[in-house]
This record gives sequence, structure tokens and C-alpha cells, in this order.
Amino acid sequence: MNTVFALWKRGLKAFIRNRTGLIFSLIFPFFFVYVFGAIFKNDFIDNPIAYMLSGVIITTVFESSLNLASSTVDDMVSGFMKEVLVSPAKRMAVALGQLLSAATVSTLQGILILVIGLFIGIKFTTWTTPLFILLAMISVGLVFSGVGLFLATKVRSGQTFQIVKTAVTMPLTFISGAYIPLSLLPSSLRYVAYINPMTYATAFFRMIVLEKTDLSTAELVKEGLAIDINGFIVTPVMSFAIIIAIGFLFLILSTNSFVKTDFSRVNRSSSDASALWG
Repeated sequence: MNTVFALWKRGLKAFIRNRTGLIFSLIFPFFFVYVFGAIFKNDFIDNPIAYMLSGVIITTVFESSLNLASSTVDDMVSGFMKEVLVSPAKRMAVALGQLLSAATVSTLQGILILVIGLFIGIKFTTWTTPLFILLAMISVGLVFSGVGLFLATKVRSGQTFQIVKTAVTMPLTFISGAYIPLSLLPSSLRYVAYINPMTYATAFFRMIVLEKTDLSTAELVKEGLAIDINGFIVTPVMSFAIIIAIGFLFLILSTNSFVKTDFSRVNRSSSDASALWG
């Protein structure tokens, strides 16, 4: 447990100390709220600001949790991970510490945006809503932290990972309904959205934030909170089950891959080395 706590605390400290990154992580999401919120100021969406903020919050949690892979790759390249693993610490504990650290940081970022959102458009009618929002953010953070750790053990290069991360996050966020409702996407992209895990995370999270839990299935589909796949309706509860299943899958894959990775064979690229020693 000491190893898990130490790595969790290390990740949290790094997040707090990176003030520039923290400020931009709060400012940039509201750019999307302003742009897309202005576009959807019509009868299609009742509360466009709250609608957009819910998508921005869960997208921020998703992207932040994937940053675990970036920090893990940096630790591999710098040699920190090798030093940790030659200690008595078990690899499973190290992996768990990395996962919890990323999930905590991503949840904190989501909470900060949510707090600001309370002043510009998000309103709750019951005290249980913030609690469910928190649990949802923690769940999504853990799920995609597992995805990030799995990617880190496969890529093992900071430069390569940034390319992979961009190639993964950009399509997953824009074809998920977070910014643009699925009904407005071309039919070909809609089918891609159906296999996108972020689509289900967004639908479930948005239902909680907008407090639409009492709507009928037909109303949920109309609001874009349930997903109609050729007549088969994926309700928000089913969406959450899908996310949890993906989380368990990548928890097993990431921890197994992390335990088996030979960190002594991770080589620094010239750019990584120059950045480290320059």
C-alpha cells in the first residue's frame, strides 16, 4: 500500500505544481463551450451551455486520464521506472499507483470545470446529482487510465506516443457526441461512433449532469442521451455497463502488459535524450 500511496501522491503533486498546465486545462475547454454553445442556441437543445459543459467535462477527464501514458513513458525514458522496479515494490502495486494517480488527477480537473460551470449554466435540483457526477468521473478516469497505461507499455517512446495520443483522442472526442450531437453526424461517421467507447461515456454522463434520469426511452433518444443503433436502443444504464466492461478489460490488459514489460530494454530516442539532458 505504501508504494501505491507514494505513486498516487507523486502524480498529485506533479499536477498541482504544473500551474501553467492547470490554467490552460481550465481555459481551453471553455473555448469549445463558447464556440459550440453558440452554434446550438436553438430549439434543438434546451440548455446548450449545460449540454456542452457536460461533454467538455467528460472529454477532459478522458484526455487527462490518457496522459498517464505520457508520464509513464517519460518515467521509462528517464530511468525512474527502472529505479522503482528494482526496489521491493511489486509491479502490480506500481501499476495500481499509476492508475489511481491518473484517475484522481483527471477527476480533479473535471471537478474544477464543473465548479466553474455552476456559475455559467449548470444547475442541480438535488444534492445526489453532484455525488453521481463524481462517481461517474472516477469510473471514466479509471477506465481510460487503464487504456493509457496499456498504450504506454506498447509505445515506450515519448515522441511516438504524442502522435499516437493525438490520433486516438481527436477522433474519439469529436465522434462521441461530446461536441456535436450524433444525429448531426454523417451516417458513415455515426457507425464509427457506435464502436467508440467515449460515445457511451458521454451519453451516460450527460444524462446525470442534465438530470434526465426520469425520461422515457423515446425521450432519451430524442435528447441524444440514449443511442439508437438501427432500432436497438442503448440506454444510459447500458452505456455505463459497456464502459465498466471496457474498464475491466483494459485493467487486465494494462496490468498484465505492465508486469511483463522489460523496462531495461526501453531505449531513449535522440529527441528524448536531448530533452532529458539538455
